[in-house]
Amino acid sequence: MEVWQLVLVALVMLLGLFGVLIPGVPGQAIVWAAVLWWALSDTTRPAWAVLIGATVLLLVNVALRPLMPARRASRTGAPRRTLLVGGTAAIAGFFVVPVVGAILGFVGGIYESERLRLGSRRDGWASTRTVMRTAGYSLLAELFSCLLVAGAWLSAVFWN
Repeated sequence: MEVWQLVLVALVMLLGLFGVLIPGVPGQAIVWAAVLWWALSDTTRPAWAVLIGATVLLLVNVALRPLMPARRASRTGAPRRTLLVGGTAAIAGFFVVPVVGAILGFVGGIYESERLRLGSRRDGWASTRTVMRTAGYSLLAELFSCLLVAGAWLSAVFWN
């Protein structure tokens, strides 16, 4: 696969990662489609292994979604911007501090956004806990699974 095609796959995958954060956009499907596109173009064993792993991981995430609380950010009183800041911080954190950075970035982004909005640390933590209980855990699980797929794709591309 040529470099420009890999860049396009990466852009589609990035679109899917941000699509997870926006209601109504099938972020997981976009990330999976990007991996499928890459695997069909680069027919090596690692490409197919990443595709199979991504398929299994994303299907498990979809199957477990009913067990998690529904994403109802409006119930928390926090603006939708709070989840977008948390999600963006998770995406950045995943690549800065591999894997663990996604969780730290998500919770830290939500906390910082709420602390700045509400004006105090205590209110920021209280709001962060509320946001995580009502919308954060399910969003974090979906985003984390997509980030794991993106990380597996990146490692397969660079080590191949």
